Amino acid sequence: MTDSNLYDRYVPANLPDGDEGEVAQLFIFNDAQMLVKLNSEHPGIPAAEDFNAVEMEFLSKQYLGKLDGYPCYCMEVAGAAAAPPGMAFQDLRSLLGLLEEEVFLLAGRAFQIVNWNRMSKFCGRCAAMTEWKQTELAKLCPGCGAVYYPRISPAVIVAVVRGDQILLAHNKNFRPKWYSVLAGFVEPGETFEACVMREIMEEVGIKVKNVRYFGSQPWPFPDSLMVGFTAEYDSGEIIVDGEEIDAAGWYGRDNLPPRPKNNTIAGRLIESVFSDIDKG
Repeated sequence: MTDSNLYDRYVPANLPDGDEGEVAQLFIFNDAQMLVKLNSEHPGIPAAEDFNAVEMEFLSKQYLGKLDGYPCYCMEVAGAAAAPPGMAFQDLRSLLGLLEEEVFLLAGRAFQIVNWNRMSKFCGRCAAMTEWKQTELAKLCPGCGAVYYPRISPAVIVAVVRGDQILLAHNKNFRPKWYSVLAGFVEPGETFEACVMREIMEEVGIKVKNVRYFGSQPWPFPDSLMVGFTAEYDSGEIIVDGEEIDAAGWYGRDNLPPRPKNNTIAGRLIESVFSDIDKG
């Protein structure tokens, strides 16, 4: 994914400003799958007019704002709901690279809001049912006044460089022979830089230095924000933890294993490292 700015095309809002008519774009989810139209070269987002002759029960509906001037909503259906003709529920992750970049970013935002709404129906303090807070993206407890915001879980992802090589690892959850840079969630009271150092030490047993910010990418699976860094190898020998990481090694451009594409921050980190190496 590039550095494209979602807000060049998207104007967020919590309340619609008028009659959305039949042109509203609907981001409809069945658990982690999103409903897409299949009658074009690439999957598309259905509009309200596509449901004029379709019976579909929605469990929730929340206004998102406007994309390219068109109002957008995120919605959820029950698990047994069937896709209308010409449409299909597809795993959101599989749509990365198929949807336009800004549309995928908004789809990720929609999924996070739907998932958060599902998980925050009741107050964690007094157990009363929460309500949408109209002035901001939040849920309000009418019983005790507690306010709940969408959960965002920050995680670091880091490319470690040693000379003209990069550290790549295989996570036990990856498909066979698929490698990527290391990543991990930030812990309470921890800076991003400290998290980088801790995660690298815990997962592969080496020390790093010169940690530098690279970029970020929302990763809505289900609620992460990936914050990318580069770092230089300092000392130590690779010893994988055996819990998350089962293999790791140093790779040059001529022997790179199967890895993430450049529409992810992991892929961009890897390509950026070798681009800098090539420049000398």
